[in-house]
Amino acid sequence: MGRRGPAPGQGGRPSKPLAEKVLDGNPGKRKLTVVEFPNAAEFQGAEMPQPSALLSAEQKDGTILQAGEIYKTTWSWLDKRGCASLISPQVLERYSMMAARWIHCEEIITKTGYLAKHPTTSMAIQSPYVAMSQNYMAQTNRLWFEIYQIVKENCAADYNDVNPQ
Repeated sequence: MGRRGPAPGQGGRPSKPLAEKVLDGNPGKRKLTVVEFPNAAEFQGAEMPQPSALLSAEQKDGTILQAGEIYKTTWSWLDKRGCASLISPQVLERYSMMAARWIHCEEIITKTGYLAKHPTTSMAIQSPYVAMSQNYMAQTNRLWFEIYQIVKENCAADYNDVNPQ
C-alpha cells in the first residue's frame, strides 16, 4: 500500500533561517519573529516547566535515570538564549529521555563489555546494548538537531556559540 505523499512537515522546500531572510530584505514581507540573545543578567524568563517524574525514575538496576537533569540543563541553555518558549516541552522531554537512555546503555557496555553469549549456541556475539546505544544516540541527535534548528532559525545573527550537546 502506498504512502500517499510525503509525511507531514517533510514535503516542500526547507524554510530559510531568519538571518538569511533579513539579509534578503524579507522577500515574503511577512512579520518576522526575531529572538535576540540578551545579556543573561538582564534577561528574565518564564519558570521552567517541571519535567515529568518518568524522567527521574529508578531503573531496574537501581540507578536513577538522568533525563531530568538533562532536561533542566537543556532548558536552562535555551532560556539563556531566549528560545525556551519556542521549544515544546514534549520535544525537550523526548530529547532528554533518549539522551539519558543512551548514557545508561553506555554505562552498561562499560560494565559488561561489547560481547555477549548467544543464548543457544553460546558463541560470542555483539552485546545487544551496543545496538540499543547506537539507536538511542541516533534518536538523540535527530531530536537535538530539531531543537538546534529552531534556535538557529530564530536568531537574527549567525549563531555559533557553545552547543550543550
